[in-house]
Amino acid sequence: MYELKAHAGIPRSLTLMLAIMAGISVANIYYCQPLLNMIRMDMGLSEFHVNLMPVLTQVGYALGLLFIVPLGDMIDRRRIVLANFSLLIFALITIYFSKNEGMLLAGSFVTGICSVTPQIFIPMVSLFSKPDEKELKTGMVLSGLLTGILASRVFSGLIGEWFGWRSMFLIAAAMMLISTAIVFKALPNVPTTYRGTFFTMLKSIGELFLRFPQARIFSIRSGFAFGSFLALWACLAFRMKQAPFFQDSKAVGLLGLCGIAGALTASRIGKYIKRYGVEKFCNAGSLLMAAAWATFYFGNSSYAAIVVGIILIDIGMQFIQLGNQSSVMKLCPEATSRMNTIFMTIYFIGGSLGTFLAGTFWTLWGWNGTVLAGLLLTALSFGTTLISYCRK
Repeated sequence: MYELKAHAGIPRSLTLMLAIMAGISVANIYYCQPLLNMIRMDMGLSEFHVNLMPVLTQVGYALGLLFIVPLGDMIDRRRIVLANFSLLIFALITIYFSKNEGMLLAGSFVTGICSVTPQIFIPMVSLFSKPDEKELKTGMVLSGLLTGILASRVFSGLIGEWFGWRSMFLIAAAMMLISTAIVFKALPNVPTTYRGTFFTMLKSIGELFLRFPQARIFSIRSGFAFGSFLALWACLAFRMKQAPFFQDSKAVGLLGLCGIAGALTASRIGKYIKRYGVEKFCNAGSLLMAAAWATFYFGNSSYAAIVVGIILIDIGMQFIQLGNQSSVMKLCPEATSRMNTIFMTIYFIGGSLGTFLAGTFWTLWGWNGTVLAGLLLTALSFGTTLISYCRK
């Protein structure tokens, strides 16, 4: 088993494997989205209570980012990944066997915590890639992650319609079992970059957060944008069940195919970020997301408008995420896992906020409430950029 060296280069085959594993792992936190109506009816839950499933998944993911991802700087990443995958299998089986809301939400929470593996892979690739390949190879892993998100919605929608929602989580557990075997065989030992205790490491995250004001700006505006993005998927299944659509989980899953625009964007824009700057990409991303929500509002009864809106919001989200995430990790190269923890913890706190607001606003005002939540979070993302301009 070979070892990697910082900035010396990482094999393309390994990068590709990490991209695939990232997609399979992250998919677990999105399988539930097209299935929410099906789960709600099967378990006798209200729309608000079933929406807690994706909310707790996002909260769990944020906690995993805070307490697990930083370990990548002080413990061999291979060991962390294998432990995470093993616990993830247990959590998915718990969801499959859930008989009540408590089991369902507990399994979802642990699934979120243990699905953070892609955020171990991304800083790993950034650290070990050659300087002139960092954006390209980080973009490859991010594309794998996005493809996993995209495929998860399509796959779960189809599986839910054909075999029932529980079957999706049993299949997911089997996929993670296979992934565990692949990682055990193919992932090399990864040298650590931090010498210290776990608690001093957590303290160092706080110190890095205070030391780099740019990291705060990059993370907060991305978090609000991600909240806006997830607001759509938190309530789309509810909207598609209503008139004039009357569609099932399969249709919601197939709408996820529109998100391929985001995955393709991530694989191509890395080289342009360095040329044109992160700020321009963030501004463009905010405008695209605002346009998406306007499309959802004015075309709320049109399939074409829904499709166009999903494409716009996916591309806008990737404009904002990729530029900000790569910029955060460049601020302190010797602490890439911890810098990524700062970014992604805030990112998924924003996602949890968006999912919760969308579900709450849906119960109050229906689809218009969801649009309001999305526009509000997009405005907060853009406003964070404006505040940073004013302080310069």
